[in-house]
This record gives sequence, structure tokens and C-alpha cells, in this order.
Amino acid sequence: MSFYRRLLVPLIATSALIASPAVASAESILGALAKAYQNNSTLNAERAGVRVTDESVAIAKSGMRPRVEATASAGYTNNDGLDIRTGQFGISLTQPIFDGFQTRNNVQAAESGVRAANEALRNQELDILFNAASAYMDVIRDRQIAALRAQNLQFLEEQVRSSRSRFEVGEGTRTDVAQAEANRQAALAQLSAARASVSSQAAIYQQIIGDKPGELKMANPLVKFLPKSMESAISVGLSEHPVIIARQHQIDAASFKVKSSEGAFLPQVTGSAGLSHNYTNSTPGLSSDGSSDQATVGLKLTVPIYQGGLASATVRQNKESLGQARIYLDVARDQVRAAVVSAWTQYQAARESLVANREVVQAAQLALNGVIEERNVGQRTTLDVLNAQADVITAKINVVSAERDIVVASYAILSAMGRLSATRLGLQVAEYKPQEHYKAVKDKWYGLRTPDGR
Repeated sequence: MSFYRRLLVPLIATSALIASPAVASAESILGALAKAYQNNSTLNAERAGVRVTDESVAIAKSGMRPRVEATASAGYTNNDGLDIRTGQFGISLTQPIFDGFQTRNNVQAAESGVRAANEALRNQELDILFNAASAYMDVIRDRQIAALRAQNLQFLEEQVRSSRSRFEVGEGTRTDVAQAEANRQAALAQLSAARASVSSQAAIYQQIIGDKPGELKMANPLVKFLPKSMESAISVGLSEHPVIIARQHQIDAASFKVKSSEGAFLPQVTGSAGLSHNYTNSTPGLSSDGSSDQATVGLKLTVPIYQGGLASATVRQNKESLGQARIYLDVARDQVRAAVVSAWTQYQAARESLVANREVVQAAQLALNGVIEERNVGQRTTLDVLNAQADVITAKINVVSAERDIVVASYAILSAMGRLSATRLGLQVAEYKPQEHYKAVKDKWYGLRTPDGR
């Protein structure tokens, strides 16, 4: 048995013994995604933003609701020694009757804005779940690379000892020792960098998922969720992606804002009613002392003639916003199409890379074993062994990276299609439903407390 095999077999056996008790409790990628769905601060902030937007519907509906006001006043006057006290209090009701359809269009614009916000939230969920999957696989990849770097360092340390022993008995040269030592120091630096990368990715993992990474199970690509062709994926993305749907709702909202601003040119009708009580008291009394009650009911018609150009500028501004919203829809479609194509090609490239690099590992391992045997009989140099070992490590790292890329690219395809959701993935988590808050506040006439009691 060659030296490399004598070294590798105990390492593999030891690693298996260490890892086996932890497999049962290891975190799965779906478990990590469920944590991200619940704990991610960015996603929770987006949910709060949707709740803020929900209130715009109630605000818009208030435009045609009555206003009730109570007033009270008191006065004191001294006129040449005569004290006069006056007072007045009353209550008034104002009811908009016709406002040029502004409130109706404002409500429809607000409702479209809420629907757009819900789709933006769904897009944020796509991004967070994809980022969580990417962070999960990055941790696994970097841990495996660090383990390979550690194995490489052990191998090179043995090569340094072997080179020194061969030099001491006259079978090697000082150059062999120096080359082995230089490669060992380079491997030590690479191991330090790999471990630093593991720590960095663990911090990113905790930021996105909300928990430190423990033992992680290797994930599989989402093959069963992927369509048969890139064209099918593009078609699904263009019809289902939340960014595109959100842009469509934003176009609706902008259209209703144009109609609302045009309503400023129409007449306004307001009804009003009021009750008031007035009193006057003086010392000594005046003949006019006493109190009186008054009730009023009326209608007010306002016909706009010229508003200084404000209403016209507002209409023009809103029409430009509508045109911009339509352009943004085209931008969103281009972005979705590009994202699907990019993710699909990366997925295919990663699959081909994995197959090729696995063959490279086998060939490089055979070459390394042969070079070691040939070096032992004097047909190869230490440099040849070091180069062969570098080829093996590079190929293994490429395999690890390709395995990571396949999984991440499959999640990227599903995200680009707009189908990366907690429900579709079957995450064991309570789904957040923004409609519940919307239904609780859209028709509220009064109340300072939020639906959750704040």
C-alpha cells in the first residue's frame, strides 16, 4: 500500500466516526430556509412596510366620510367698569357629497398599491429564500474546502519529513527539501484563508437565517420543481414572477391617480349641519343679556375656474408617472428573462463541470499514486509529487464548488421563475398572510390600536 493510501484511509475512517453521531441532528436546507422565513430582519421589515401600505386604503376612504367637530369659546370684556362675559359652544357636521370622483379613484389607487406591495413582499421572500439557500451551500462548500486544505497540509508535512529523511541518507537533494517546505508553507496560508472564509460565511449565514450554522446536511438540487426547458422557465417567469405582477398593479395605481387629479376640475358639493348655543352676561345686567340657540343646514357648491395651474401640472405629472410605470414593466420583463437564462445556463454548466471534475479527480489520484511510486524508485522527483498533489486538491475543490453551484443554480431558476416560496417548498412554518391585516384595517372608521394590540 502506498504512503498516500496509508495516510488517507485512517483519515477517512476517523472522519466517519466523528461525523456519524451528528448526522441525525444535522440541519437540512429546508429547515434553514424555514428559519430564514421566520427570523430574517429584512423580510420582517418588508412585512411591516406592507402593513403601512394597508392603511393607505383606509386613509383614501376617509375622503367621503363625515367630519364632526365640537367648538367652544369664552370671552371677557371690561368696558368702563362694565364686565361682559360671552360664550359660545356648538357642534357641526360636514359631509362631502360629490368630489369629482377623487375619493373613488384614490381608493382604487390605494388598493392597487396594496396589491403591488403584496407582490413586492413575495419578491422579497424569493430573494431571502434564495440567499438563505446560497448561504447554506456556501458554508458547506467552504467547510469542505477547509477540510481538503487541512488534508493537503498533512500530506505536505509528511512530504517535508520524507524529503529530509531522503536527504539525510543521500537519496534526495536540498532542493527537494526546500520545494517541499515551500509548498507546506503555501498550504498553511491556504488553510488559514479557507478557515477565515468559513468564519465569514458563517456570519453571513447567521445574518440571513438568524441562527449560527451547526452540522449541515448536503442538499440536493430542486430537480423535481424545474421545467423541462429554458423556454418553459422563461414563459413561467414572465407570467408568474411577482416583480412583473407588482409592476402591473403599479400601472393601475398610476392610472387611477391620473383620474383622481382630473377630478380637481369638476364641481365639489358638500353638505353641512350645525347646532350652537350663545350667551352673554354682564354686571350690572344689560338689556341684551341672555342666551340663544341656532341650528343650520346647508349645501355648498364649489365650481373650480382657475387654480393657478396647480391642477393642470398635477395631471401632467401623474400622466408622466403612468408612462414611467409602463416602461418599468418592460424593464421587469427583461430582468426576469435575463435572470432565468443566467440561472439555467449556470445550472447546466455546473452539471457538466461536476461530471468532468469527478473524472479529473479519479485521473489525478491515479497519477499521484503513480508519481509517488515512481519517486520511491528514483524515477520522479519530489517536485513531481508536489505538482501531482496540487492537481488532486484543485480537482477536489472544483468538485465541491460544482456541487454547490448545481444546488444554488436550481434555487436560482425557481427564484427567477417566481416559484421559490415556502408553500411550494413545503417548509414547516406558518405562512405569513398579509391579507389578514389588510382586511382588519381597510374599513376601520376609528381606533388608535393596531390589529396586534399596539
